[in-house]
Amino acid sequence: MAKPRIGLTCDLDPERGRIVLREGYCRAILAAGGLPVLLPNVPPEKAAGYLEIVDGLLLTGGGDIEPSFFGARATASLHKVLPQRDAFELALTRAALAGGKPILAICRGIQVLNVAAGGDLYQDIPTEVPEALNHDQEQPRHEPSHLVTTIPGTRLARLLGPEAGVNSLHHQAVRRLGDGLRVAALAPDGVIEGIEGQGKSLVLGVQWHPEDLYPADGRQKALFEYFVEIAGG
Repeated sequence: MAKPRIGLTCDLDPERGRIVLREGYCRAILAAGGLPVLLPNVPPEKAAGYLEIVDGLLLTGGGDIEPSFFGARATASLHKVLPQRDAFELALTRAALAGGKPILAICRGIQVLNVAAGGDLYQDIPTEVPEALNHDQEQPRHEPSHLVTTIPGTRLARLLGPEAGVNSLHHQAVRRLGDGLRVAALAPDGVIEGIEGQGKSLVLGVQWHPEDLYPADGRQKALFEYFVEIAGG
C-alpha cells in the first residue's frame, strides 16, 4: 500500500541560492508512516499545482512574515523576512483550504495558516504582550520549556489531553483568528499556541515544534500519525 505523500514547505537561503529544511520534519513524517515530499518555492500562481501530487500539506517553521500580507506596518522588532516565501506559502495554503487538503502547520506555519485565512499576528511577543512568558527558549530544541492548555472538544485536546509540555522558539504569534479557525491551545500567558479548522477537513496548527519532541513524547508523535492517517484517506 502506498504511503501518504506529505508536501513540506521549505525555507530559502537566497544568498547561496538554496532551499533549506530541518531534517526533523522528514523524520517525523517517516516515523508516522508518511512519505515526505519537499515543495520548493514557485511563483504563487503555480503553487496550487503541488496539491495534485500530495495527500497532505505540512507548513514548516522559519522566519517572520512580511506584515503587509496581514495589513500591518513593520515594527522595529521585526526580524528578517522573505516575501517571496510568504507569497508562495500563502497562495499554497489558501488553495489547500479551498480544496479540503489536510493541513498540519508548525511554528511559522501556524502563522502562515492564520494569515492565509484572513487573520493577523503579533509581530513581537515581548513588546506587544504584557507579562508574556519567554517564548524563545535557551535550552535545547528537544526539551519542553512551558505547558500549553488545550481547549475541551478540540482535536488537539483529544490527541494531547488537557495539557502538554512544549518547546518554544518564536517571537511572533497568532493575534486575531482567521475565518473558519478556532483556538485549540493556549500558553499560560494567554498566547495562542494551537488553532484548528471548524470544518470537516483536517486543519491543525501548533506554535511549538513537535518534530523535535516526538522521539520522547508519544503524544507529539500522535499529531503526525493522526495527520498522516487522515491524509491517507
